[in-house]
Amino acid sequence: MIGRRPFTIAIRGRRDDRESGDEIERHLSVRQVAELLGTTERFPRRLIAERRIRFVRVGRHFRIPESAVRDLLAAGLVEAARPSGVPRRVA
Repeated sequence: MIGRRPFTIAIRGRRDDRESGDEIERHLSVRQVAELLGTTERFPRRLIAERRIRFVRVGRHFRIPESAVRDLLAAGLVEAARPSGVPRRVA
């Protein structure tokens, strides 16, 4: 990270498989998400604008829950597939 502590918000009354209702979930800034994904800041901002990722608005700032980043990556994961019965070509 860039030397800043991540922003955290207590989520009360919401039940999730990963957390109980009273635990604190870590929220990341747009810059931290971009660094984590290896992209520019424009990409997470576009995800927010297109409502393709969950986020929290705090004043004029946006914070993205770590679980939302994990969900985004899991949704885009493509498993490697090898055709069965076809030998792999080695050059």
